[in-house]
Amino acid sequence: MKRTILLSLVFLAAFITIKSLTPAGKVPAAFDWAATRATPAFPRVDDAQKVRPPAVAGSFYPGDAKELARVVDEFLAKAAVEPVPGPLIAVTAPHAGYEYSGQVAAHSFALLKGRKIERVVVISPCHIEAFDFSSIYDGDAYATPLGTIPIDKEFARKLAAQSSLIKISGRGHGIVGGRGEHSLEVELPFLQRTLGQFKLVPIVMGDQNYDIERALGVALAKLIREGRPKDPQVQSDTLIVASSDLSHFHPYDDAVRLDRKVLNAIEEWDYFNMSQNFERRIWEACGGGPIVAAMIAAERLGANRAKVLKYANSGDATGDKSRVVGYGAAAFYADISKRADKRRQFSLGQAEKDALMKIAKQSVYSAVKERKIYQATSRNLAAIEQDRGAFVTLKKHGDLRGCIGYIAPTKQLFLTVRDVAASAALEDPRFRPVEFRELPELEYEVSVLSPLRRVTDIQQIKVGEHGLVVWKGDKEGLLLPQVPVEQHWDRKTFLEQTCVKADLPSNAWKDEDTDIFMFTALVFGEHTRAEPPNFEAPLSPQPGARPGLPGRDSPRP
Repeated sequence: MKRTILLSLVFLAAFITIKSLTPAGKVPAAFDWAATRATPAFPRVDDAQKVRPPAVAGSFYPGDAKELARVVDEFLAKAAVEPVPGPLIAVTAPHAGYEYSGQVAAHSFALLKGRKIERVVVISPCHIEAFDFSSIYDGDAYATPLGTIPIDKEFARKLAAQSSLIKISGRGHGIVGGRGEHSLEVELPFLQRTLGQFKLVPIVMGDQNYDIERALGVALAKLIREGRPKDPQVQSDTLIVASSDLSHFHPYDDAVRLDRKVLNAIEEWDYFNMSQNFERRIWEACGGGPIVAAMIAAERLGANRAKVLKYANSGDATGDKSRVVGYGAAAFYADISKRADKRRQFSLGQAEKDALMKIAKQSVYSAVKERKIYQATSRNLAAIEQDRGAFVTLKKHGDLRGCIGYIAPTKQLFLTVRDVAASAALEDPRFRPVEFRELPELEYEVSVLSPLRRVTDIQQIKVGEHGLVVWKGDKEGLLLPQVPVEQHWDRKTFLEQTCVKADLPSNAWKDEDTDIFMFTALVFGEHTRAEPPNFEAPLSPQPGARPGLPGRDSPRP
């Protein structure tokens, strides 16, 4: 079931009453952006041309040009960011009123200083109406108090030709019910002050799901790649900006906890699970779709690292921490240094493994004997409080008795293990439910999954180390790392069988419309055998699952 952006209308109330800003303090000369960049002389737009006028000037940001330039320059001057060690391909920035999120946003735009960017693609959500495509503005220019920015109409035309889910349209760019979309507009003054002249490709996403996100990301990558330098060390002349706030209206500490999940997924580059969790409303970001689309494009353009530059929320700006909105700034870039291959490795000590094993056993006992949910705790072990996907396998006398799991990191690890252990005992459709008399004979094994990473070259897949997820349209299949070892498959057979698991033709992995993701698993148990069991397990129904649809949300034999 699609998640429409009309639901985001509730978020707009937080911003309607934002007043113009008058920040105090003079910008130090050493960081005076105004001194280093003159106000750009934007091309005049003919009266006959269609210009999208500023809709939120004077509320979300100052309506006076001089005051706006001063405010933006001060934000930029205070944004202390280290340069990224490689070509910058995309950034994310929040879009609330400047007094709330302007300083966070400045951290992304400060990275643009000294870079030659001729075209900027800004992708935003839509808070004012819903439609089932990504809308590229059908006019000639966008305007702010700082001047007009011409639309790159040729690029827009070519982009729309790539997919039926991308259209040149006025949807999302006009005035609806007396309101204009703010989330794209508020990014523009920062771009005007840092880049001077550039062409704009303004895109508003009227709905957010993986189909729409992927279509836009793949199309952008294809078109940008045609005109970018072949040398990966050379900065492209096109930048992608994803506009998004994070969680909305939670108490301060809860918001920080929720937002860290999204920011961690960004740095781990797990955009597929991130998209799924946004759609199920497990995680929150009103511009989650733009972030995912930007990551898909950036990855295909050579980006291999994501860096969170700054996080804060409205409570930090106002002091009111009762109901806050989260803001994050992040950069996606191509790092060709050796450290680019060094990713954060998830590990568990013996104490964490013992705790998870006890939780799995207690959960099965409670589910089988008492038909109750075990009230598990983390015992203050930080590692098992992280959100992680996991499978629990039950064996009896060495034979598989049940195995169910979550792919996506929908819950804290200790709760995931609790839930899937009980499901493995009672809900695996391949077996009758475990009976109380069998409990002493059960053996337990836990597999904790890493984040997913798209396979860009099948040579990356290592049989026995990686599990696979294959996605195409509404079809999805998963095989854990243990399966090809048990079945004595080579890499090609592994790919083919994962496609079959997804109810796709065995050669579907070769299609350009198919995404292949790989992951690793940290496996431990009481009686780990040399020969792994059959782990071709069904998936447990996940929180917020879309009813009636096959795939990762439904148990599968």
